[in-house]
Amino acid sequence: MNQCFNIKKLFAITGIFTVILVFNINTSYAQGTVKITVDPDQPGPVINRHIFGHFAEHLGFGIYGGIWVGPDSEIPNTRGIRNDVVEALREIKVPNVRWPGGCFADQYHWRDGIGRPEERKSRVNVHWGGAPEPNTFGTHEFFDFIQMIGSEAFISANVGSGTIQEASDWLEYLTATGTTLAEERARNGHPEPYDVMFWGIGNESWGCGGPFTPQEYISELKRHATFTNNYNPNVSTKIVSVGPDSYDEFSFGYTEPIMEAWANRTWTWDIHGLAMHNYTRGGWPPNIPATGFSEGEYAAVIKETLGMDQFIAENRYIMDKYDPDTEVSILVSEWGSWLAPAEGTDPGFLIQQNSQRDAIIASLNFNIFARHAERVHGANLAQMINVLQTVIHTENEKMVLTPTYHAFRMYVPFQDATRLAIDFDEGTYRVEDINLPRVDAIAARGQDGRIYIAITNIDAKGTASFDISMNGYSVQGVNGETLYAPAIDAINTFEDPDNVTPRAINTNVRRNNISVTVQPQSLTVLTIDAIKL
Repeated sequence: MNQCFNIKKLFAITGIFTVILVFNINTSYAQGTVKITVDPDQPGPVINRHIFGHFAEHLGFGIYGGIWVGPDSEIPNTRGIRNDVVEALREIKVPNVRWPGGCFADQYHWRDGIGRPEERKSRVNVHWGGAPEPNTFGTHEFFDFIQMIGSEAFISANVGSGTIQEASDWLEYLTATGTTLAEERARNGHPEPYDVMFWGIGNESWGCGGPFTPQEYISELKRHATFTNNYNPNVSTKIVSVGPDSYDEFSFGYTEPIMEAWANRTWTWDIHGLAMHNYTRGGWPPNIPATGFSEGEYAAVIKETLGMDQFIAENRYIMDKYDPDTEVSILVSEWGSWLAPAEGTDPGFLIQQNSQRDAIIASLNFNIFARHAERVHGANLAQMINVLQTVIHTENEKMVLTPTYHAFRMYVPFQDATRLAIDFDEGTYRVEDINLPRVDAIAARGQDGRIYIAITNIDAKGTASFDISMNGYSVQGVNGETLYAPAIDAINTFEDPDNVTPRAINTNVRRNNISVTVQPQSLTVLTIDAIKL
């Protein structure tokens, strides 16, 4: 307030009055310490670990060169899968991987990708750049990969160009014992059945996976859900229906008729999840620059990202009408920034740079998913490696971790943690005509008993100071780390891989209050040991 007053006073003295200049001041500088109150005695729902899932589609260098290099490659690998990528992904405890697509899934025929590699069918990836698809990375290679990284399978079945028999045979091949298909699986190297956590019935069936009207898709959904069976008693496969996309006009009508059909279903079929897609992309075709953007462009992207909250809320409202007991989960099976392709790359390969801004986008989405944890039980970043908002970039033998990777690693303690009640004033961050919250935060009790607070300073210019208190608890110790770079478009490169990386942050504990000051455009996670008074 004083800064604004002094500027106005100066204008009065000098005889100059410029309203625009006053209004364009970043209002965050005038805001004081943010008081955060956490109540550990008000636990909420569990933040399902599957909201930190990933997506690996046969697209560009996402599979070939990113995950798979082949057993004869000079790049260190295990049975053709990159060792460096596996090691990095194990660190972020990837809970599930969605595969083989995406749009690719509805032209994928699983038999093309089993058996001797030299005998597999080669195809053309018509959706993504017309690239050759050798099918050397198929079912067994995928399950080998997810077992290496300690993850679960989210399989998208081919509804668009496949048949119910084909999908049914695939799930039997994966999960059965004592059948002809199970014997074929054993001959191909895996006698034991696989665990399939999620079985997606199609992908974007209102668009590249169909296109079906809601009623046309519901007919397919009922038949697939009825005649596709999991035979593995060790895992309860979750059947996932296609749901809406935040952009596509043909998808908006999906949620209500699907939920109505589910509420009136017969005993022969069921679903456990509704898949939704919501990207930060600023329209179609995506043209948001990955680097070199202004503060105004940054604010516009963050505003769009925060729209995820309303998108989920609107669909929750519909689902609550038909499913008040929350039997059907929301799975945001595609999310992330979809930006303009990197200069000089094939536009069909969806290669884009990943900056500090992407880490902020990731943290805000995590927080939104956590705030909707009653209904949101899964989400998948698009995509895992070398595609869109990726966590890893590779180039031949080189590998670099992106700012988004570090955001995932910092949020690992929130996997299956219990959300806690948190109260704070989000403030205002204003850029030109865009008003945003200045800060965002969530709190949870981890499985280790510690309390974790994730703080995102959205403000691209101003630091933010916090005074954190715990109702009825004594703070015994605090550790924290922060992800910050001086430039909001800072990136990690093969030449400078640690330009954007988490670092320890200083905190002060006094009279059971924690004080901390965080940098602009930063993500901070505090680990707190506290005991009840």
